[in-house]
Amino acid sequence: MQNALPEAAVERFRDDLQKLIPASGVKLGIAVSGGTDSLALLLLCNAAFGGQCVAATVDHQLRSESAAEASYVGEVCRSLGLPHTVIVPNVPITGSIQSAARKARYALLERWADENDLAAIMTAHHADDQAETLLMRLNRGAGTSGLAGVRSTNGRILRPLLHWRRQELSEIVLHSGIKPISDPSNDDERFDRVRIRKAISMSDWLDPVAMAHSAAALSEGDNALGWMADRLFAERVQRTAETLVLAEPLSLPLELQRRLLIRCIRALDENWQDNGPDVQRLAQTLRTGGKASIGRLTARAVRESWEFAPAPPRRKN
Repeated sequence: MQNALPEAAVERFRDDLQKLIPASGVKLGIAVSGGTDSLALLLLCNAAFGGQCVAATVDHQLRSESAAEASYVGEVCRSLGLPHTVIVPNVPITGSIQSAARKARYALLERWADENDLAAIMTAHHADDQAETLLMRLNRGAGTSGLAGVRSTNGRILRPLLHWRRQELSEIVLHSGIKPISDPSNDDERFDRVRIRKAISMSDWLDPVAMAHSAAALSEGDNALGWMADRLFAERVQRTAETLVLAEPLSLPLELQRRLLIRCIRALDENWQDNGPDVQRLAQTLRTGGKASIGRLTARAVRESWEFAPAPPRRKN
C-alpha cells in the first residue's frame, strides 16, 4: 500500500490542472512510462481526481525490457485502483528514433483517448524539461514559435507539471514507496537533451522555473502573432480557383510577412512540409520583387502584392 501524498502537493496539482481544464467530472488520461516524472503525475492525478483517471503506457518495443516495464506500470495502476492499457505501435519505429517514437506515441495516445472518450491526455513534462527544450532551441536559432517551448496545452494534450521541478516529482515518488523505472537513454550523451540536462545540473544560477515562465510568456506572444496573422489573412488575401493574392505584405512587420507567407502556401498545398530556411529564402526573394518556387507552387511579387499559384507541369524530355 502506497503512502498518502502531502495534501499541499495534491492541492497544488489540483489548482494547476484546473487552470488548463475544468477537470471536475471529466475523464482524464495519463501517459505513464514508469519513470519518476510520469509516476509522480499518476500519483498526483489519482490523489486529486480519483476515479476520473485512466492510464496508458506506450510500448515502442525498442528495448528488450520494455514489455516488462509496461507490465510493471500496470501493476502500479492496479494497486491504485486505476485502469491501465498497454499500447503497442502497429509498425516498427524507424528513422530518427526519438523523433519517430514521439510522433508515434502521440498518435497512439490520441486514438486511445478517442476510444475511451477522454477529455484530456496528460503528460509529465516539467520545468526542467522546459528549460532543456528552451536551451536546445536557442542553440539551434529558433524563432518565436520554437522558443515557446513545450506548450501547456495542445489540443487534448495537457502538461500540468510545467512549473514543477524534477526534484519535487522525485520526492513525491520516493514518499509513495514506489520504485520508478530507469531509462538508460536518459544518460546517453549522444542525445542533445542529455548533454543540455547535464549542463543545467552543473549550473548554480540557471533557474528552470523562471525559464518555464519565460517560455509561457513566449507562447502567449506566439499565440497573439498567430491571431493577428489569421485576421490579416482574412482581410488581405484574395483567392480564385487556383491562385492566392496577398495585398500589401511589405507594409507589415517581417514576422507577420513570414506567417502570412506560410498560410498562403498551406492554403494551396495542404501537403507542404514547413521548412524554415526555404520560407526565409522565398520571403527575401519576394521582398526584392522576385519570383521563386516552393513545394508545388510558384510565388512572385507583382506591384504591391505577392501572388501564389500551382507550378506549371514539368516538360517531358
